[in-house]
Amino acid sequence: MDRFERNTKAPESRGVCLLTVVSPCKDEGNSPTGIVGRCLARQLLAMGRRVRVIAEPDQRGGWPDAVEVVEGSITRPLECAGAFEGVEAVFLAGAHPSTVHDALTQARDAAARKIVVLSSHGPEYEVANPPETWFWLAIEKAVERSGLAWTHIRPSAVMGAVIEGTYPATGSDWPDTVRAGGEVREAFLGQGHYPFIHEDDLAAVAAAALVGDAYDGMVLEAVGLPLSTRSRVRSIAAALGRAIDTVELTPQESRAIWRRRGWPDGAIEVTLYALEEYGARRAELVQWTLDQRPSVQEIIGRPLRTYDDWVREHIDMFR
Repeated sequence: MDRFERNTKAPESRGVCLLTVVSPCKDEGNSPTGIVGRCLARQLLAMGRRVRVIAEPDQRGGWPDAVEVVEGSITRPLECAGAFEGVEAVFLAGAHPSTVHDALTQARDAAARKIVVLSSHGPEYEVANPPETWFWLAIEKAVERSGLAWTHIRPSAVMGAVIEGTYPATGSDWPDTVRAGGEVREAFLGQGHYPFIHEDDLAAVAAAALVGDAYDGMVLEAVGLPLSTRSRVRSIAAALGRAIDTVELTPQESRAIWRRRGWPDGAIEVTLYALEEYGARRAELVQWTLDQRPSVQEIIGRPLRTYDDWVREHIDMFR
């Protein structure tokens, strides 16, 4: 069986699957929509689905030939209303609270039946704050009120985020420092852990939500286990076939480096907090990940891809 063919017992949509892709953004909670979207497009095509993409200008390239690419932005949905014609399911990635209602109106008017949101773990924290401050939670709530079937996907950090330069900051400068001096420099090097998911696995969760009804009305925690910083460095070193030196930095030193690389303070603080928190509470947070139902493996019907897998696929970044 093709590894993308699963969950076929659920009713499947045969209309166009519309994916939305925006330019890379370094703010906290952002996933690399281009990398995930291209993985998702390949998987949907392998399942016999028609795929259309609304892509911002710098994201138009690199799609399979069978994908229809419409230049535009989901943050300005009224400018690309025609892209919604014939659409049955929407993978909503990169939306903005100020215009998400317009996007949902376009989808509803086109007789779309489902919205799958690439969200964040932000809503868990935003819920304690006034609604006017919400970002991710505002998007989720708008989708829930749209009258369309919906699924929210809240992912771990995506392994391929380093390719686009999107969140998280941890590891974002490793290709440069490994190529230049053969070393990794980061805070919490000894105890730091961070949860990651392979972009193929995240895309497979999205594909399952788009083509079937089993996950309608659910929040899917597309989470991978926390990986230690040292284990990630070992993976890169093994694939390179040479040692990588490591230099432990203070949090303030890492802050300064990440600020120089253009990361906003919010993303930096979330990264430092997570590196320390996942290291200090590793057993508890590993168990939380293992307790999620449905698990990612249950959704996609195969074992999760590992960081070793990802490094082997992208090792040229570090040469």
